[in-house]
Amino acid sequence: MTLSTEKSIFKLNEERARAFEGGGAKRIDAQHEKGKMTARERIQELLDPNSFVELDAFVTHNCVQFGMEKQKFPGDGVVTGYGNIANRPVYIFAQDFTVFGGSLGEMHAKKICKIMDLAVQNGAPVIGLNDSGGARIQEGVSSLGGYADIFYRNTLASGVIPQISAILGPCAGGAVYSPAITDFIVMTRSTSHMFITGPDVIKTVTGEDVDFESLGGAETHLAKSGVADASCADEYETISFIKKLISYIPQNNLETPPLIPCTDSPDRADLDLNSIIPDNPNQPYNMREVIKRVCDCDSFLELQPGYAKNMIIGFARLQGHSVGIVANDPMNLAGVLDINASIKGARFVRFCDSFNIPLIVFTDVPGFLPGIDQEWRGIIKHGAKLLYAFSEATVPRFTVITRKAYGGAYDVMNSKHIGADYNIAWPSAEIAVMGPEGACNIIFKHEIMSAANPEQKRKELIQNYRDTFANPYVTAQKGFIDDVIEPRMTRKLLINALNINKNKRKSLPKRKHGNIPL
Repeated sequence: MTLSTEKSIFKLNEERARAFEGGGAKRIDAQHEKGKMTARERIQELLDPNSFVELDAFVTHNCVQFGMEKQKFPGDGVVTGYGNIANRPVYIFAQDFTVFGGSLGEMHAKKICKIMDLAVQNGAPVIGLNDSGGARIQEGVSSLGGYADIFYRNTLASGVIPQISAILGPCAGGAVYSPAITDFIVMTRSTSHMFITGPDVIKTVTGEDVDFESLGGAETHLAKSGVADASCADEYETISFIKKLISYIPQNNLETPPLIPCTDSPDRADLDLNSIIPDNPNQPYNMREVIKRVCDCDSFLELQPGYAKNMIIGFARLQGHSVGIVANDPMNLAGVLDINASIKGARFVRFCDSFNIPLIVFTDVPGFLPGIDQEWRGIIKHGAKLLYAFSEATVPRFTVITRKAYGGAYDVMNSKHIGADYNIAWPSAEIAVMGPEGACNIIFKHEIMSAANPEQKRKELIQNYRDTFANPYVTAQKGFIDDVIEPRMTRKLLINALNINKNKRKSLPKRKHGNIPL
């Protein structure tokens, strides 16, 4: 090796060491003291060992105002590249809070845009590890332009490649819109925050007092806003959740999800399902238990568990195949559909349809939630989102009616009429325009009022209506459901349906795009 070569390699190693230092030892220590990893530590934890290939490690900003020309760090506050998760390629960017607080400037944004372009070009998921103070004020409108460049790419990539955002620190102002366009947002409790305007600005403008955690913490966005899909105890749990999430979804919209070897028998018949529905039609039961007993053992990964609790969504597996689960939860608001539940379900259905993930729906719904508040806030439009999402979906779609399926909510919850492929009901199913009590109060109003004992007459008519209509057989006679089954057979029949429909081909009318009621 020549002397000049030795010097050039020494220089290379020196520059790379500078890039690896980020903002320096003191800022790295400060990051650790907050219970946070550095950008590179997060990447190392997320990706398979020795699989990360970094790009643009030596990029620096080109700002010369406010003394910025004297403050240059290789990488410009974001680490970008690609690697593997369980031997599957992913693209990744991780903002480095030790450099300018992870703030986004022009070159910082260009690095992220390059990664996103490569992810789309090569058909692989993109994962963003967000930890940023927001726009780099010193760079002015260039930083705003950088955000817009990212938003535009998020939008073009939507439905083409999976996009996952981890919020691992602050994420404020314009920075929140990129994660909002991505498919999933995972937050870390106590150390991550998302908001458009911070507590100080809110205090000044509206007079409201609020702290960071209450305004935009992980639990707030999991339970109140529905912005977050999951909240995790620490960064290790957050990263572990992302790795698990990735295992259910394909690389891109032209592929199918990975098939996982399954040791759970496809013929397993769970006798406990035969007795899980209470005799009292108004008594709740555990729908998650139904899901877990039907799907492959320990395969259910729930999303947004704290938001719109009357609707359950998540991924599971059937004979190793990834499926999307949508279910009413009778333990919360009796499983009724309201605004938040409709929005929650619709977005998940559209993701599954975008990425070739079959849908399984467990229906126990008494209808849409009545009330002035729901009507004034637009339950008509928002409820239609779920209807639209199911109607538009061309993936294999299956429905199991476990108990109630009343009114328009019966139609909306993936009924045969809106294109579902296989619809079955348990013997406990009640399928009608409305519940027996409401129906009798309308149909037999005068007969009840004129009876010698109106309350006794009302009870008799309700029971007669329940015996006649509150069962699945009238619906089965019309072919609106394909079969009435023993609950214990649900798993086997769904697996059969999944296998027979795996090559389903259905295309929508040619159009630029539909106009979902937003």
